[in-house]
Amino acid sequence: GACGEVKLAFERKTCKKVAIKIISKRKFAISSEREADPALNVETEIEILKKLNHPCIIKIKDFFDAEDYYIVLELMEGGELFDRVVGHKRLKEATCKLYFYQMLLAVQYLHENGIIHRDLKPENVLLSSPKEDCLIKITDFGQSKILGETSLMRTLCGTPTYLAPEVLNSFGTAGYNRAVDCWSLGVILFICLSGYPPFSEHKTQVSLKDQITSGKYNFIPEVWAEVSEKALDLVKKLLIVDPKARFTTEEALRHPWLQDEDMKRKFNNLLSEEDKLMALPQVPAQPSTSLKRLREGEAENADPTKRLAVCAAVS
Repeated sequence: GACGEVKLAFERKTCKKVAIKIISKRKFAISSEREADPALNVETEIEILKKLNHPCIIKIKDFFDAEDYYIVLELMEGGELFDRVVGHKRLKEATCKLYFYQMLLAVQYLHENGIIHRDLKPENVLLSSPKEDCLIKITDFGQSKILGETSLMRTLCGTPTYLAPEVLNSFGTAGYNRAVDCWSLGVILFICLSGYPPFSEHKTQVSLKDQITSGKYNFIPEVWAEVSEKALDLVKKLLIVDPKARFTTEEALRHPWLQDEDMKRKFNNLLSEEDKLMALPQVPAQPSTSLKRLREGEAENADPTKRLAVCAAVS
């Protein structure tokens, strides 16, 4: 994002790969000053991540407050859903179903814990493996806010393509609720199934805002002819302009398209495989010569960040 970057790193004692989100304090301070009520807050992000425990939510491993903020996260070897969709043009419907089921479980868990993500998009859905059938995890809670029982968000934020109509109409004053995430999920599902976004200013004079607030998405019949009626019906139920009429995560999970025992069995098998991997003891790897050189003259206890060595940018 504007304030940070993600890099590949390894834990020096185990040589296990991790991802580090580095947030520049200098840039972060500038960004914060520009906002009267900054939605991006590193402490908020960390506190939210620490409290969450769900197989489809990215796990925080550590946090260091040094010259910059360092958030150590589990590494997802499969990259972003965005790149997977772009690389394949569109995903198989069965693959979409497996991924979307997990997204719904993750967002349902967030909502049950009083958290609205507010910035759901394919770039914030990570894949555990390059394999087609894999676990997915939701990441980037930098723009999340923990809600009280009666609280509503009034901060305009998020990625325009995925923003719900009520967010664009509110101008930060009317307030909006967790239904905004369900709209974003509908946009993601639309893209995964079709390979193109429902709202775009390409080849049209209608603004993105007007398209979204009217709920008029770009429907190409020949593309959707290959998609089942049940899948399309779920997309329509999520892309309803009125947030009160829009499907919730619970309603989406009960939709006929997701009543697929083979898909759920596949998901449970993937969970079991991950649990087995997590249960394996961490055996310290033999450091290479280059690692030994990195360690020379370093006091790990004096600077906890030295337990990690940054290799390269993930992206």
